[in-house]
Amino acid sequence: MKSSQTPLRALPAVLALLGALLTGPAALAQPYPSKPIRAVVPFAPGSATDQIARAFTAKMAETMGQTFVVDNKPGANGMLGADAVAKAPPDGYTLLVGTNSTNAALKSLMKKLPYDQDTAFAPVGYLGSVPLIVAVNNDVPAKTLREFIDLAKAKPGAVNFASASTSQLVSSEMLASMAGVQMTNIPYKSGPAAMTDLIGGQVMSFTADFAVMLPQVKAGKVRALAVTSTTRSAAVPDVPTVNEALGLKDYELIAYFAVFAPAGTPPDIVARLNQAINAAAQSKDIQDKFAPIGFVVEPGTPEALAQRTKVETAKWAKAIRDAKIEPQ
Repeated sequence: MKSSQTPLRALPAVLALLGALLTGPAALAQPYPSKPIRAVVPFAPGSATDQIARAFTAKMAETMGQTFVVDNKPGANGMLGADAVAKAPPDGYTLLVGTNSTNAALKSLMKKLPYDQDTAFAPVGYLGSVPLIVAVNNDVPAKTLREFIDLAKAKPGAVNFASASTSQLVSSEMLASMAGVQMTNIPYKSGPAAMTDLIGGQVMSFTADFAVMLPQVKAGKVRALAVTSTTRSAAVPDVPTVNEALGLKDYELIAYFAVFAPAGTPPDIVARLNQAINAAAQSKDIQDKFAPIGFVVEPGTPEALAQRTKVETAKWAKAIRDAKIEPQ
């Protein structure tokens, strides 16, 4: 009697196993996202990229019903963080909050990258852009950008500037090249650290995004000389553009921010993330939060970001060549 009952008791388990085998991995797959999503910020806490990433991912978490964890991985103009994402599984759980540095300029700044910048990432969504402010320490005897350039001309190489990102480096080198002066670069690991030394007088000048620079300008701790966009910013309407200050009509340099995933991330996951990014960009509180730092949101498709990335890569390559910056 006992032996005849064993197969009957085992039948449900056998049927369940057969069902799993027949339906395959699809039956076991969980809807995306089913666990926290890591957003890698390739710059230090407190940087513009960090501030924008935290605001956007908080909104995306509301839309997607899943936690986002911001992971700061600064170093090498964003290369270390970008490399970590390039090598991550393409499953939608590791994202790069990239910039013009990581996804346009590094290709021209480095002799060799540990990944192929053109093929390592899947474009997800564009966040927006922000101009930079050219500023000097309050003790520098130059009240205008023209006076600062004259100071650099009088003492070639004696005038220095801080830089902690590609946009900060290229904007200053491009300005020096177009104005016909020689300035010395003092590299930093983070924008906030460079700002501390600008205020303290360890460096003479620093060109950085509004998130890092504007609070110090408004507090009177540093002196703003110009903005790097082609039009004045509503956030600092009294500060002229580089074009106005020096008559350099072709000078323009803005920082931008976008989300990328590892190449091979499924299109449906990219589309889901893109929808959440665009919803965040269109939210009034995001716009109100960043309007004071000159941040302009531009919702768009992954395809639009792919095209923009190609254009920006060519643009930054030219800017780096014109600034005579040698690849490292």
